[in-house]
Amino acid sequence: MTAPSDVQGAQPSGSRTTKLAVVGAGAVGSTLAFAALTRGSARTIALHDVNRAKVEAEVLDLQHGLMFTSQAQVVGSDDVGVCAGADVVVVTAGAKQKPGQTRIDLAEATIGLMHQILPGLVEVAPDATYLMVTNPVDVVTYAALKISGLPRQQLFGSGTVLDSSRLRVVLADRCGVAVGNVHAYIAGEHGDSEIALWSSATIGGVPLLDWVPLGGHPPIDAAVRSEVHHEVVDSAYRIIAGKGATNYAVGLAGARIVEAVLNDERRIMPVSSLLDDYHGISDVCLSVPSLVDRRGVTDSVRVPMSDDELTGLRASAAGVRAVQKRFGF
Repeated sequence: MTAPSDVQGAQPSGSRTTKLAVVGAGAVGSTLAFAALTRGSARTIALHDVNRAKVEAEVLDLQHGLMFTSQAQVVGSDDVGVCAGADVVVVTAGAKQKPGQTRIDLAEATIGLMHQILPGLVEVAPDATYLMVTNPVDVVTYAALKISGLPRQQLFGSGTVLDSSRLRVVLADRCGVAVGNVHAYIAGEHGDSEIALWSSATIGGVPLLDWVPLGGHPPIDAAVRSEVHHEVVDSAYRIIAGKGATNYAVGLAGARIVEAVLNDERRIMPVSSLLDDYHGISDVCLSVPSLVDRRGVTDSVRVPMSDDELTGLRASAAGVRAVQKRFGF
């Protein structure tokens, strides 16, 4: 176990505040820590990475901005002990997705990494809620549940929270309204087989399928919905091709999920969790609108779906389950 003096920015003994541990100081992990710091998501943010020079540099950089944030502490170490006592542990460590590489291609290396890091994390933070933010997130979340032995509500994945934000941004632009007026979810795999839940989508309280265009904007007909869905699915590949990684939006999405847990918000979010007879789907981690609070993921919301949407969700489940079996789960 790392001695307190070995943990950069160590917290004084005797204090008890909300603590977020971020595992992995790469593009996603460091950005998520930055987002959590600037949003005031937790009083203590701990960053853990096996690359000591990297994690110490990221912590120092974050600490230098503390004058401009709400009261917080930032600590970090290459020793897993820095995560001890965390209320939420966010795992971002994993193989980096390369241009043209699918999320499923990443599965083998990332699952192997989970075997290495999860036992130590659970040992030092057994009561934490675990959020997996590493691709392919659905398969990795299922594997992490099996490896860690944690109950389904205590460990879940970021799922399609980011994808749903992408969907709302595109729809808001197409309709000429603010993003906050759009309520729509992406469900299923966080990946190529994900589906848009058009049947339950609304704009300003109006069902999307009944939306009357405003200000000269085109109608959101079937052709436009197909274009929007393609843009959402393709967006990560476009970003990776242009800059090498996605980090800003996923960092913000992760911080927002953390807040839903720490603040016991009972917020409905499309996170990836182990399903049990959700529209007949079981034994697979997929994203559906779910209740997130201090306990983690508690319930799944059975939103209405069209026959096509339900067929798409079941196909997505079958695809993810096939990958699980490929890796022995």
